[in-house]
Formats: sequence, structure tokens, C-alpha cells
Amino acid sequence: MGELNHKIRIKDIAKLAGVSEGTVDRVIHQRSDVSAKSREAVTKVLEEMNYTPNIFARSLASKKQYRFVGLFPAYQVGEYWDTVDKGFNQAAKDFVHHNVYIEKKYYNQFDVNSFLSASNEILDNKPDAVFIAPIFRDETILFINELSKNNIPFSFIDSIIENADFLTYYGQNSFKSGYIAAKLLLSSLPEGSQILVIRTHRNGSVSNQTISRNKGFIDYIKENDLENKLEVINIGFNNEDELANGEILKQAFQNHTSIKAAITFNSRVYRLAKHLSSLNHSDIRLIGYDLLEQNISYLKQDVISYLIAQRPEQQAYLTVRDMCQELIFKQEVKKINYVPIDILMKENIEDYIHFRE
Repeated sequence: MGELNHKIRIKDIAKLAGVSEGTVDRVIHQRSDVSAKSREAVTKVLEEMNYTPNIFARSLASKKQYRFVGLFPAYQVGEYWDTVDKGFNQAAKDFVHHNVYIEKKYYNQFDVNSFLSASNEILDNKPDAVFIAPIFRDETILFINELSKNNIPFSFIDSIIENADFLTYYGQNSFKSGYIAAKLLLSSLPEGSQILVIRTHRNGSVSNQTISRNKGFIDYIKENDLENKLEVINIGFNNEDELANGEILKQAFQNHTSIKAAITFNSRVYRLAKHLSSLNHSDIRLIGYDLLEQNISYLKQDVISYLIAQRPEQQAYLTVRDMCQELIFKQEVKKINYVPIDILMKENIEDYIHFRE
């Protein structure tokens, strides 16, 4: 197996050991949640490849310190980005022995100026690598152009800017997730049904993720000749004023009498579920994204029909891991890594939450 030593990949080890890439990663970093049988299989392959002394020992002997910065939205405890942060924290713990240190910069995802300020601070401090959640597409492009000029590698999480010179992307195929959401939401609706699409206003730009999901949603409608059979009603929510949002929704039902379904392309679908419940419209078919506690609660109550999940903690962790593989271990990494599009209902949510690989 000596010919593999030059550029050994996690996927190669996993294939030879007959386990998942995640299991290999946990064995390498000496984490406990691995069966004895799997640990033995991975260890045998590592020994045969002379993996540890050739790659990991070299990084441990190095005096160089690597300073990585994650740039993503500020959050409240329990929100989507809280889980992303936990992924970065776990990676920081696992890779600290390789002199990797992770800093985090937060921005207001509803205010483009906040993103500009945080990205400029990062440029001033010249880190070794950057991980970006590119909610503001145009402003992100300006930022990554400057990173490239300074030879600072970067990776995307959560959403992607396709033509950029990024190292890796971990996240959903946003277009496809919007397409799937439309298929779930619109299948079997009677002709003439009206569909609410809820968007949250942002100061200065539109979410890159939302744009991609919405494109997928609209593409499904066009491909299935539903443009003249169903009516899409776009509604804008205010991120700061839930009383106003309730009134907006109430007015929508007064003006439109055939509303059968609703969707929002962000993780705060619980806000929509709460308003639908208070207006006695919890029979509306409703879809949203991500496993926030409040989302799960409304899913179990059948107010939310489906949640689409995307494993944010793994996105963050694997993004850091791959940057280490590239910069420190000199290993080949895969550029685009789409995480599974998990479709959850009240009937399978408990098993999904409690399952551990």
C-alpha cells in the first residue's frame, strides 16, 4: 500500500476498513464513540499505510501555528447558527494538538453593513484561512477577492458561490432543497390553491441561500406546469416586529380565500407556525428548514408538516478538518460536498434526533 502514502485520503481509509469516513475521523482524533470492531479495522489500515508517522506526526512536530477564522451570523441560544458554532468548537478541540486555533467573527444576517465591518476586520488581521457563511452574495464576492489577493484560502458553509476559488463547500444543494420542498408542499393540492411564500426583509441584500432555494421552488412549479394552476403569494416579514408579522398574515388570509400551503426558506418557520395557530389556520400545509427546538415542537403538533434538515454541526466540523488536511497534512480534499437533504415529519423526528452513528 506504499503507493498511497503520498496523498492518503480519509475516504480511501474508510473504503479499505469498511467503515464510514466519520468513523475514520473519530478514530484518528481518538474520540470515544466508535465500536471496538470499527476501531480495530481502521487502526489496522492506518498501520498498513504508515499513516500516522508520515502525516500526523509531522504536523505535531511543526512549530507553526495556524489561525483560522469563522465568519457567520450572530445568534440566540438554540438557533441554527448555535449548532454551527458547536461544530467549530469541536473542531477547535480536536485539532488544537496540530497548533490550530479557531477564532469566530459574527455579523447581523439582516444587516449587510455588519457583514462588511466584520469582513474588513478579518482582512486587517490576515489569518491563515477563513470559513464563510456567504449570506450576502455580492459583498462576499468583494471579500473573497481580497482574500485571494492576500493568498488566504477560504471555504464556504451553508451556501455556495459557485464560481469562486474556494477550497471546500459543505452544505445542502440549496437549489435542489427548494425543488424538493416544492414537491412536498404542492403535490396533490387542488387546482386554484394559493401558496404563501414568506421572506424576511434584510437591510441591503437578499440571502444567498434563500435565492437558491426559491429558484429551486419556482423551477419545480415551471417544470410541472403549475403556473396557471396554483397561485404563489409572496409576503415579506419583519425580523424585529412579530406583532406586525401577525397582522400581515391576518390580512393575507382576508385578501386570499384559497390559501392551502405555506413555506419559508429560513430556519425560523416556528414564527409562521405560531401565527397560523393563533389565526386558527394550523390546517395549512407548512414547510420550513432546520431542527430548532421550536420548529420540532410545532412539527410534533402537526402545525409544521415537514422540516428539511442539513446537519449544520457536521458542516462546520468537516470544513475545518478539510482545511487542516490541505494546509497541514498536504492531503487531497473534495471541493463540493453536499450534505444529505433530510426530510423530517412528526413520525420520524424522534428516531432522527436520537440516532447516533
